[in-house]
Amino acid sequence: MASGPDLFVVCKKCGSEVSPYITECPYCGTRLRKRAPKLERGGVAAPPKTARRRRPSLGRLKPGEIPGIRGDRRPYATISLVLASIIVSLAVRIHPAWLLDLQLLAGLTDEYYRTATTLFVYNTTGYELVALGSIFLFGWLLERRHGAWATLLVFFASGVGGMFLAIAGEDIVIATGGNGAALGLLAAWSMRDVLGRRRGIEDDSDLLGALAIAAVLILLPLATEEASALAGLGGGLIGVILGAIFARIPER
Repeated sequence: MASGPDLFVVCKKCGSEVSPYITECPYCGTRLRKRAPKLERGGVAAPPKTARRRRPSLGRLKPGEIPGIRGDRRPYATISLVLASIIVSLAVRIHPAWLLDLQLLAGLTDEYYRTATTLFVYNTTGYELVALGSIFLFGWLLERRHGAWATLLVFFASGVGGMFLAIAGEDIVIATGGNGAALGLLAAWSMRDVLGRRRGIEDDSDLLGALAIAAVLILLPLATEEASALAGLGGGLIGVILGAIFARIPER
């Protein structure tokens, strides 16, 4: 037969018999136990609970990490492209003679290396802010998704390819800057979610915001003669093609 709880306990200090369900002796105030036992229905003390297993603690977070979210590496390729554009643009303003060796002009379209060097040259501050801001935003998003190689590939393929389209369409008096590269990066990043939504896949991407930025980039040739409309169109089309390919590649 199971034994029930003790009817009383004896205080070790004053020797009084007291209830087992109190924590202090009512006669001398001596502490008898840390807490009174929990009572079940019928006045029977509950059996002691087994100690809970302690969950293993996670290691320390690395710098830049947020709990529950993997820390991403810095977008070194994107930062390098933006810094290179800023440095080259400042250099040609300090030493204007260098500009003649880098920018793409109507009479120099047979010097094909200029289709790449002209991407880093900006003579207008407003054009530079819009183009480099877009390149940084979508270059970073694409680099976070696939890696530095994807951002560099899209930047140069869209930028250089857009300049060649401008040469073929004779849309060049002067063509500088990366409006084609910016549109290419935007399109390459957006294609995964555009194709996913057609298949009913939900995401948190702000495609309306991307569309607004694309509209600004497309209208840049109206604001400055340095931005070629055909270069932007060609860069965007190349970005769409590369983005459709990237959509089939596992993300890192």
